[in-house]
Amino acid sequence: MKVAVPKEIKNHEYRVALTPTGVRELTGRGHQVSVQAAAGEGAGFTDADYQAAGAHVEADVKALWQGAELILKVKEPQAEEVARLSSGQTLFTYLHLAAEEKLTLGLLESGATCIAYETVTDSRGGLPLLAPMSTVAGRMAVQAGAHSLEKAQGGAGVLLPGVPGVSPGKVTVIGGGVVGENAARMALGLGADVTILDKSIARLEVLDDRYQGRIKTVYSTADALDDAVRDSDMIVGAVLIPGAAAPKLITRKMLADMQPGSVLVDVAIDQGGCFETSKPTTHAEPTYIVDGIVHYCVANMPGAVARTSTLGLTNATLPFVIALADKGWQKALADDAHFLPGLNVHDGRVTYQAVADAFGLEYTDPVSLVG
Repeated sequence: MKVAVPKEIKNHEYRVALTPTGVRELTGRGHQVSVQAAAGEGAGFTDADYQAAGAHVEADVKALWQGAELILKVKEPQAEEVARLSSGQTLFTYLHLAAEEKLTLGLLESGATCIAYETVTDSRGGLPLLAPMSTVAGRMAVQAGAHSLEKAQGGAGVLLPGVPGVSPGKVTVIGGGVVGENAARMALGLGADVTILDKSIARLEVLDDRYQGRIKTVYSTADALDDAVRDSDMIVGAVLIPGAAAPKLITRKMLADMQPGSVLVDVAIDQGGCFETSKPTTHAEPTYIVDGIVHYCVANMPGAVARTSTLGLTNATLPFVIALADKGWQKALADDAHFLPGLNVHDGRVTYQAVADAFGLEYTDPVSLVG
């Protein structure tokens, strides 16, 4: 199969969808891999590294896309990339379509087969291709939030661990999944006073046992959110409904109850964000202020630590990439019931229920396309 790896063009996105190690695995199985010139430089991989692994390094972007059967990316395709897609091509990347109607319609019009990393599942009910980046984003959220709390950044001037005689900062994490636990773990490591809100008692029990009470666990209710808004120096939004838009848990009206200079870090921004006042930002301008509250809403947080993120992501995606290249998308998805939910769009049809529901589009059961 002809596999293409474009250079990411989203603002300050330095990750790459395939490492030279991955190239070697594919070329060793008889596949042709073309990598756009300089695609891996942001993650520390040179064109020479890819050539040594058996890839063709292509400087012509148009030729790269036109000659591909399978296109591997990290972030959702930008407008100029959507325009390059065509029927018969398979795209494998993060999509987050439920928050992007224009992108969804563009992919439908392209006729391409689009498989999303974030909706592939596993036998334990997890999201194995989202998990590594959720881990990175959760850990970065507190790092970014702590910096945003500095007075020079518009924050309240709070040092999360405090100092002797001064109480530590209070961090509330909404959502106890992969992102939430990693954010809480980082905040705890910095010496902050940490609380996790979640609606799963079972999950709260796991976290309480794992951290031996060092992280407070609270069942998420409207009252609990009100308390968090009043008391927290930083709130991390880590809510996930797989493939669907995130619920808006903190409204603009609630900001009036927050301490001036407090920080909201919205890790759910890829899915539309879980704060009413959230809007996507970039690493170039990561924060903005609404009603005295600092918002950090970078939509590709792991892109800032591209080396770590690329290695973590490609370790998880490579077995699926190999399956697609070896078998083609239909057989690869038919053979793996957990890979099948990754199919979001095919030949002008929406094949993921939450995406169809988000925009009132007709839903096609993916089972009917691979059986």
